[in-house]
Amino acid sequence: MTESHTKIRLDKWLWAARFFKTRGLAKAAIEGGKVHYDGQRCKVSKTIDVGAKLTIRQGFDEKVVEVIALSEHRRGAPEAQLLYKETPESIKERMDKAEYRKVVRAHQAAPDHKPNKKERRDMRRFENKQDL
Repeated sequence: MTESHTKIRLDKWLWAARFFKTRGLAKAAIEGGKVHYDGQRCKVSKTIDVGAKLTIRQGFDEKVVEVIALSEHRRGAPEAQLLYKETPESIKERMDKAEYRKVVRAHQAAPDHKPNKKERRDMRRFENKQDL
């Protein structure tokens, strides 16, 4: 971890904090509006400050984290988790949404088999007729 007076780009910090596997994926998420800095959309090159609140959307989950420390080096997950702290409201909301998805999925019947080639063609044909 580096000292707080060092300037670090947002994409590099997200990569170092292990939110994204590569800086390219972090860049794409920022440009796609999936990362907000203090409630605002931002650019990839935004310099990040200690104490800033980031909203990061990954898949179905949205995390609100507070930046605790800065680092431009990617290290192990235990060290990366020391760079930020997720807010209790964010944790509760994520758990509630995960539980909801689990309940909804439990009430859906699982298919008894994977469709074969003919069945897939029939399904596509049926979907195309529905669009007309």
